[in-house]
Amino acid sequence: EKSEVSSNFVYKNAEERETLVAAERKFTDDKVKQIIEFKKEICDDTDATFMVINQKGIDPVSLDMFAREGILGLRRAKRRNMERLALACGGFQVNSVDDLTRDVLGHADHVYEQVLGEDKFTFVEGVENPYSCTILVKGQNAHTIAQIKDAVRDGLRAVKNVIEEGSVVAGAGAFEIAAYEHLMKVKKTVSGRAKLGVQAYAEAMLIIPKTLAENSGFDLQDTLITLQEAYTKDSSNPIGLDIVTGKPILPEQMGIWDNVKVKESICHLSTVLASQLLLVDEMMKAGRGSRPKDGHEMEM
Repeated sequence: EKSEVSSNFVYKNAEERETLVAAERKFTDDKVKQIIEFKKEICDDTDATFMVINQKGIDPVSLDMFAREGILGLRRAKRRNMERLALACGGFQVNSVDDLTRDVLGHADHVYEQVLGEDKFTFVEGVENPYSCTILVKGQNAHTIAQIKDAVRDGLRAVKNVIEEGSVVAGAGAFEIAAYEHLMKVKKTVSGRAKLGVQAYAEAMLIIPKTLAENSGFDLQDTLITLQEAYTKDSSNPIGLDIVTGKPILPEQMGIWDNVKVKESICHLSTVLASQLLLVDEMMKAGRGSRPKDGHEMEM
């Protein structure tokens, strides 16, 4: 958090006020001239231009001095935008003009301002080795923009998960079909009531291919039977659902993949949630059994 600063200037008469104003103006002009000299040192005898981005304000006199020297000044930049600019352009933020060196400068091929709707935006393009970028989303209304933002966020998260995990699983319901067939084989090796739990878990895995078939307008039973028969014939390859034709496909050939982390979370959370729901049922049964039968027993 930023520390609070409380300061003021006190003067006795108009002459002292003019002296304070002149001193402040000289202090600001000296900093502006120092930036201009630095720009000349860097950009003279080259086609490069210079841009100053400041989180605070830049007064009109200083902006005019910058403009005469061909320096673009951008003021009132937000802190998060400054941090992103440093990652995108490769430069560093400095707190004093005395810290200006070649090493702290960033690079961009093109900087321009554009009006979109009622707002003005500054575009910084052509950066070298960027570690940050901005995606401009346009839409007819707020709902459309929100949907696009969610889709972009989901896509970026999926890519992030793949990079972190370093592995993927076949999509299009292929993982669920293979898991179902494997669990049905495990069911044969289990005895007692555990068979019912394995079967329930295996049938729950089919909700993904069922949902894909239903959303695509295909018959659930026919589609599911077709996928299971295709997987039984060749269990070495994962079999998924083509939402266009409704026929089995090889997801790896179509480039359809799912995140390993997402599948792990689904399997873990579904088990935890089911256990919690069953626990609630047991608690309700226990509470009903311990409740008095009628009012006479309560009086005793």
